[in-house]
Amino acid sequence: MDEFGGLLDGPRARGAFLLRTVMEPPWSLRVRDEVALAVLAVVRGEAHMRFADGRVIDLRAGDLVITVGGQEYDIADTAGRPPEIVILPDGECATPDGRPVETTTQLGVRTWGNSAAGSTEVLVGNYADASTLGGRVLAGLPGVMVLDGFGHDSPVLAMLAQEISTERPGQEVVLDRLLDLLLVTALRTWFERPGAPAPGWYVAAADPVVGPALRAMQADPARRWTVAELAAQARVSRAALARRFTELVGEPPMAFLAGRRLALAADLLRDTDATLDAVARRVGYGSGFALSAAFKRVHGISPREHRERARRIARQITDRRSAAAAVRGGAAPAGASPAT
Repeated sequence: MDEFGGLLDGPRARGAFLLRTVMEPPWSLRVRDEVALAVLAVVRGEAHMRFADGRVIDLRAGDLVITVGGQEYDIADTAGRPPEIVILPDGECATPDGRPVETTTQLGVRTWGNSAAGSTEVLVGNYADASTLGGRVLAGLPGVMVLDGFGHDSPVLAMLAQEISTERPGQEVVLDRLLDLLLVTALRTWFERPGAPAPGWYVAAADPVVGPALRAMQADPARRWTVAELAAQARVSRAALARRFTELVGEPPMAFLAGRRLALAADLLRDTDATLDAVARRVGYGSGFALSAAFKRVHGISPREHRERARRIARQITDRRSAAAAVRGGAAPAGASPAT
């Protein structure tokens, strides 16, 4: 799996938060949900986002925004309107002074807002967490990316808008795949804009020197690669590969390989029951002891602690989704908040 695929693999495995927000002026929300990555698409009407640094973005139907790294922002019908509700982690809602929101504003399956016939509709997709491999990619992205008019030419967004408020067998899987596809097509569009400064890892994949070396390491991370063997993949000298690789990727080939092995190990520990020795062999370490020492040096915790924490988070997500499904199956209780 390449770096771009790794960005999507972890969030998809954990399940994504999806919500259709329908609002009628006046309205204003403050979003402080602390997610790894969020996608917002305006289906109809308009909205205005204001970020903590003062940046204001005016959005119209068809516009799409990607935020990275838990960006806090206000979104409202008019720029500068004080927020009425604060959206907190785990989909909880409160007033700006911290009082829990007492009344439900659920309008149907995965739909939330102040009016079922509101003039503004915004689709929101949140990735609460990213795989460790995906985290390496997120670190190279800008905090906010705006694609004007993206939705006008995106059949994926149209499909997501149609499916998000539907409840059918396997619906969560369908929505996860559509959100993943929307994200990857949006990022491709962002990187391929004329004159756009695409991140090094994206450019490197197509580079005639670095690309073959990258693909070799991605296909077989456990192999005991040397710079000479990687250079042979691209039919260049070791010096030429090392220079070009560092220029585009931001680190030498062997440093990249070491980081990738540990990222893959972190994901295997999270997603499988494989023993530490088995994980070590799959990612190119001679023993579980060697992997554990490297893992703790880089991540600050042991592989066992990482696995326990990941499973605890997974249980919390499952519990929240089960509770939300119970709400959708009956009357929403007082205090219900925007949740899938």
